[in-house]
Amino acid sequence: MKQTFFVQEAYQDLRLDVYLTHVIESIPSRSFVKKLIDTALVTVNGKGAKTKYKVTIGDRVEVNIDPAAWGPQDLLAQKIDLDIFYEDPDIVVVNKPVDLTVHPAVGGRSGTLVNALLGRFEELSDVNGPVRPGIVHRLDRDTSGLIVIAKTNVSHARLARQFEKHTVMKRYVARVQGVVQFDQGVVNAQIGRHQKYHDQRRIVEEGEGKEAVTLYRVIRRFKKSTLVALYPQTGRTHQLRVHMKHLGHPILGDEKYGRKDSFPRLALHAQSIAFEHPITRQPVEFSCPPPAEFLQEN
Repeated sequence: MKQTFFVQEAYQDLRLDVYLTHVIESIPSRSFVKKLIDTALVTVNGKGAKTKYKVTIGDRVEVNIDPAAWGPQDLLAQKIDLDIFYEDPDIVVVNKPVDLTVHPAVGGRSGTLVNALLGRFEELSDVNGPVRPGIVHRLDRDTSGLIVIAKTNVSHARLARQFEKHTVMKRYVARVQGVVQFDQGVVNAQIGRHQKYHDQRRIVEEGEGKEAVTLYRVIRRFKKSTLVALYPQTGRTHQLRVHMKHLGHPILGDEKYGRKDSFPRLALHAQSIAFEHPITRQPVEFSCPPPAEFLQEN
């Protein structure tokens, strides 16, 4: 993620590393800034610069921030309440609330699920690097529901293999706009990056994106909306949200692909997940009720 800053008078003659700790929101540490500079991820007026360089008014400072460069010392262990749905020596299943980001990113290194996990568990896998301890898969910040956490590297590797082979069965429940006509169906449409909005995805022509398949089944029809079960057969970014929009029934409360004011929150919940336990090799399935607001009449 590249950020550009123009030095203002208030920061005249500050060392470059000190300046960056002032202007980059939620920077992990001074050592992190030094690491960015030492690895040529910071330029001043288009050229590389040293840590001790003193900035001057009007300097254009560009920073390419890579969260993967964070170290364990950059993460905060926080006491954050978690709904632990299941726990054993190898895995944890958390019922993630809406509005909780899974892992730290630029501009938000605290208040995430990872921070909460570090504050609660002594052992978490580090297969995905120090900034994502225990994280095997993820849910969007605005999506609530069940997420599996690996305590050990063995558990993580075996779970990741199941996700790669698409043998993990996931069921989401969503409240979508309009009355869905058919009781069940399949959306098979490739997904690619949006040309204008880089944080969004879009349906693209065959061969221009990645394969994406979603099964859906109607649970209940309301006057102006429908409660559906969604079964993603692939794991593309924003897949369910993009596919439901493509179907003509965007998920309620979706500010990216629908209307934010149509529901108090993004009406998408990861209701159940089934897989082979990474250590016992026994099939396990975890399921929780949909949020109460999903069941209310229009």
